[in-house]
Amino acid sequence: MITINNLKKAFGEKVAVNIDNYVIEPGTMLGLVGNNGAGKTTLFRLILDLLKADEGEVRVGDIEVTKSEEWKQHTGAFIDDSFLIDYLTPEEYFYFLGRVFGLKKEEVDERLTPFARFMNGEVLEQKKLIRDFSRGNKQKVGIIGAMLHRPSLLILDEPFNFLDPSSQSVIKHVLAEYNKETGATILVSSHNLNHTTDVCGRIALLENGVVIRDIDNSAHTAEQELESYFNVDFSVTENKEIELDQTDIPS
Repeated sequence: MITINNLKKAFGEKVAVNIDNYVIEPGTMLGLVGNNGAGKTTLFRLILDLLKADEGEVRVGDIEVTKSEEWKQHTGAFIDDSFLIDYLTPEEYFYFLGRVFGLKKEEVDERLTPFARFMNGEVLEQKKLIRDFSRGNKQKVGIIGAMLHRPSLLILDEPFNFLDPSSQSVIKHVLAEYNKETGATILVSSHNLNHTTDVCGRIALLENGVVIRDIDNSAHTAEQELESYFNVDFSVTENKEIELDQTDIPS
């Protein structure tokens, strides 16, 4: 369970996060949506203790994230390229992560097998460093690295960015199956409403750092509320990606 209480973070006069109380139950697949600048990435960074809150707290289980490191052993995350060690090859990076989490080389190889279709022959055995990969393949390395130790809490910021349509479809399936098989709590932010509603059973809509709507999408019925808020029509844009407006304001 993730519990957020009186959480506030501002950058100058810009309020990035302002959440009085919000609870994410274990096993939830939560999609965080909102226009750029709504506070999605800032919220993730606060949950991961990568930013210091101005007020309030985040708890993972019974642990306040700023008071202990214990919860990190059970958490996987990919926010951006800074999570990668880009002077390593993907193989070196995965084996390094394996050592961090006490996995033998053979165990790492075994855990990479389910991602074969997602990697599509473009990640392993390429004889080049991560920094020399395309943005899409860097994204794949980051997502796989976050999932390698099979965390009970997985946080992915814009995981569909830079991926081709086939890879987007595959990772949606991978995340859904992972949630089903392990009961992991998975938090996903995305500007893409279609992908988010496809994979997440619960949708949190952020505006100016506030959760203004908490939508049950277990029956995939969130489209109507999101259509109304973002003034888009899912039926008209069927089989097309709906992207929210992106500005230069950091999210």
